[in-house]
Amino acid sequence: MSKLISGTNPILRMDFPDPDVIFVDGVYYMISTTMHFLPGGQILRSYDLLAWEHAAYVFDYLDGTDAQKLSSGKYIYGKGMWAASLRYHKGIFYVVFVCNDTQKTYLYRAEKVDGPWRKSEIEGFYHDCSLLFDDDGRTYIVYGNRQIYLTELNEDLTGPKEGGLNRLIVSDSEETSLGFEGSHLYKINGRYYLFFIHSLKERWRRVEACFSSDSLEGEFTGGDILNDDMGFRDSGVAQGGIVCGVDGTWNAILFQDRGAVGRIPVVVPVTWDNGRIVFGINKKVPHELTLPVSEKCPVKDGEYEYSPLIDSDGFRYGFNWGEIPADKRKHGTFGLRSIWQFNHEPDPELLFRDEKEGKLWITTDKICADLNHARNTLTQRTVYPGCSAEVSVDASKLHDGDRAGLCILQGDYCWAGVEKRDGKLFSVMYSQKEERGVWDLSQAPADLLEEREITSEEEKKNSVFRFRIEVCFEDEKDAAGCFIQEDGKWKKIGGAHKLHFRLDHFTGARFGLFVYSTKEPGGKAGFSDFRIGR
Repeated sequence: MSKLISGTNPILRMDFPDPDVIFVDGVYYMISTTMHFLPGGQILRSYDLLAWEHAAYVFDYLDGTDAQKLSSGKYIYGKGMWAASLRYHKGIFYVVFVCNDTQKTYLYRAEKVDGPWRKSEIEGFYHDCSLLFDDDGRTYIVYGNRQIYLTELNEDLTGPKEGGLNRLIVSDSEETSLGFEGSHLYKINGRYYLFFIHSLKERWRRVEACFSSDSLEGEFTGGDILNDDMGFRDSGVAQGGIVCGVDGTWNAILFQDRGAVGRIPVVVPVTWDNGRIVFGINKKVPHELTLPVSEKCPVKDGEYEYSPLIDSDGFRYGFNWGEIPADKRKHGTFGLRSIWQFNHEPDPELLFRDEKEGKLWITTDKICADLNHARNTLTQRTVYPGCSAEVSVDASKLHDGDRAGLCILQGDYCWAGVEKRDGKLFSVMYSQKEERGVWDLSQAPADLLEEREITSEEEKKNSVFRFRIEVCFEDEKDAAGCFIQEDGKWKKIGGAHKLHFRLDHFTGARFGLFVYSTKEPGGKAGFSDFRIGR
């Protein structure tokens, strides 16, 4: 019997939506949706399902479109990489997902989880897809929304197999606001099990469903298997993968909407009753968990120290900018630590990390009106129930009209920073927010999308500023507060800013370091001593 470890649900307490999980050679691997953040396709690893650390990014770039690069006024907020399927078959890792802006289906393969990953495409667009490698050597992809289809793929996995199986498996009721999607298909003990998410008929609430069949040609029957909100906002727990792991234990990793912080993973125990799958304990998601630890865990006595998924950063790494780092897992993010992801595709030519000063410089290359279009914004996730971030900003090389600072990035964003006007530097707070209940700001009237100045104060002492943002998600507050440091003390700038998880960005709130130009490109800002607090 393996060593046991205890923890609580939800795990991680950060935005890792649409998870899929596998167990390979004593190690759990999990992938989740990374949307418009790059590098993308982040894979985490664990030895117990409770604690996780970064293992790899599947891709640095996708297709380099104008929208993916925040060029020509375009963007892919709420699109990009969605709901990947992670599989391991005959010594090869597979990741398949759709990209909602290019309307393509991508397949990546690698012999090792840390790559190199080889990219290809599967002809067609397969929403929320999942791969199944069957025992007879045939491969299938299951996908769809409300209507769930199964399609057999050719041997090269480049498209549908000519004359292969292609059928509708299950259809959901038109009465549900969210029809079946987020498909995950498995063959277990000779029977096929298909899992997906949908909503209740009578009201919005995510629930998990399972249908099964003795064959892929036969009828799939089943229904809802988990309808629980863990006592939180009537927000159900659903969508994700199941896995047989340490000591043969079965578990599912699903997610729960937790407001502005995003969609957070939850571990749900899985048991079997004469071939019938059972989720939860007495049909409920447990708040307390006790799970076995894999023998492959590097630490046998004591507790393994996982690398943090969010962290402070002094930007001194022991090697110069442009050099190839020795630890690609730790420093695989365009030469920065893997805790960072860029908002949209970055341009490394506009970045420079000064190893000696411990400062990251970001240069602008275009004119834009607001934070949503700022290139090379560098982000980290926030954590439930609350956290803070602070950073020093060197504004000595800003041009007139430039803005730089620390943001909380989401559809309703705000930022604290510095703006150069007529040769003078001002400490400012700006925000973009909507108070009229618009769920998707991308469909909102233009007057709602303007970035508005909340407060401004001229800074006369020097060109280095230190800003701080505090966020609170507890008790449905979902609010951010901005601060500037003056004479060693924090001074609040502006009032409390309400955050919302909306369909426009479709991601949890993130801290971000940014600079953009409103008059002429070429200015730059230097960021140093970034600190995360919980």
